[in-house]
Amino acid sequence: MNAPTNQRTGGQVLVDQLRIHGVDTAFCVPGESYLATLDALYDAQEDIRLVVCRQEGGAAYMADAYGKLTGRPGIVFATRGPGATNASLGIHTAHQDSTPVILFLGQVATYMLEREAFQEIDFRHMYGPMAKWVAQIDDPARIPEMVQRAFHVATSGRPGPVVLALPEDMQRARTDASDGIRYTAIQPAPAPEDMASLRDYLQQAERPLAIVGGSGWDARAVADFRKFIEANNLPVAAAFRRQDLYDNRLPHYAGDAGLGIGPALAKRIDDADLLLVVGAQMSETLTDGYKRFGLPVPAQTLIHVAAGLDELARVYEPALAINSGMKRFAAAAAAMKPVKGGKWQAQVEAGHAEYLANSTPPASVSNVDLGKLMVWLSENLPEDAILANGAGNYSQWVHRFFTHKGYGTQLAPQSGSMGYGVPSGVAAKLVHPERVVVSINGDGCFLMCGQEIATANQYGLAVVFIVVNNGTYGTIRMHQERDYPGRVSGTDLINPDFAALARAYGLHGEAIDSNEAFPDAFERALNSGGPALIEIRVAPDQISPRATLSGFRKAAGIA
Repeated sequence: MNAPTNQRTGGQVLVDQLRIHGVDTAFCVPGESYLATLDALYDAQEDIRLVVCRQEGGAAYMADAYGKLTGRPGIVFATRGPGATNASLGIHTAHQDSTPVILFLGQVATYMLEREAFQEIDFRHMYGPMAKWVAQIDDPARIPEMVQRAFHVATSGRPGPVVLALPEDMQRARTDASDGIRYTAIQPAPAPEDMASLRDYLQQAERPLAIVGGSGWDARAVADFRKFIEANNLPVAAAFRRQDLYDNRLPHYAGDAGLGIGPALAKRIDDADLLLVVGAQMSETLTDGYKRFGLPVPAQTLIHVAAGLDELARVYEPALAINSGMKRFAAAAAAMKPVKGGKWQAQVEAGHAEYLANSTPPASVSNVDLGKLMVWLSENLPEDAILANGAGNYSQWVHRFFTHKGYGTQLAPQSGSMGYGVPSGVAAKLVHPERVVVSINGDGCFLMCGQEIATANQYGLAVVFIVVNNGTYGTIRMHQERDYPGRVSGTDLINPDFAALARAYGLHGEAIDSNEAFPDAFERALNSGGPALIEIRVAPDQISPRATLSGFRKAAGIA
């Protein structure tokens, strides 16, 4: 009598591990290099929803957005060569945004390696600088071990992307490998003496300011951090594209310290005698190109809380470095005996008043006032609505004038990567079908991954996509007109009719060119029963909330 066997193909073992680790969604563009795994996913349809995308960059962006919204690794499958290079868009973003993502890449068969086989790439060299760990599984018996490690690495310490290559023959080979167990993310916690030192520094401060950002948060951690801020009466700012980590309406909120930072907040950071940076990286954006603070020791007393020793003292030497995950730090901070923060009350009130002034739209020369449009969205969307956007000058209006009221309402790439808005909006609606999702894009940004509106249509995802069409690569045009006046080169765009394009994809689509037309158009889009697109046609002169192209030319003496 034959003994029972656990023989499975490598593809089947891999998919079984995904089940064990709680994967419910995976994003892909199919490829012949991982057919055996696709076949195994066929048998897992009741457990794992496979979302078929139109380009691997879009699929990887979706995985990043999934990771941001859930805290669990976003899973993406792509084929070798061109598929892998396309997917690097999302992996670079996951790296700079500290998002847990696992990319599984089909690879040539093991006997073909090092022969420059069809679409062969050495993924360790390609992805090494932008992933926490890159490996190749050559033996199907090691799949449980290496997949379990991938989940641990992606979620522990500073979260980030992991890349695993899957040779074709390994996926087809059979093995009786034993399954792993579900991973548990490992995060450091602040030592009691760290929290005591933090309290001492706060007690001595005269002009403290907290800056919150980074990843690794959840709703409970955000609530704990708010408790700490309120108990100690601290002014708090949000790092670039992390404005949903603190309710913008609350009196301690002083604005966002990102691109286009308000002058008053920039001065407040400069004048602070203590900066408590929680979760955020001391990056180019936060430090104004590494010019805002003295190097290597800031003039301000710097307390930096980050998960992972590689983040602490990378550029700036903190007076106190706390190696901690955000959930554990926030819990410890909420439990800390508060300092007497009454002496900061005037600073708290002034910081919030400065934020309110900065978030009030100034006069605009454009036919569409994007600031007032963002205010309308802020006032009319549900509080839990999710806003997704990519990169470009149009996003300055989004970040400056939209009020984020709760955690998990903002999806935007810290990496500054264009094309993110459409795929992240698709992923948001998959994760939260019950919530309103609005994806805001520039015209250049949209056409980089805009084909994923087909994915939204295929899966019946009622996302409202907005395309701000000013016929130019706005950010580059702004720098060009400022630094090289009168020498416009390489930034003009001839665009399609985006509303007609949306209808061709099966979406509801329409175009507007005034603020007055927007509310009714948005209502029609929201009630269309599926995905919809609104093209907003604007003149390019109002190139940012604070600048016009004509103003740059006038300053340069050009008519």
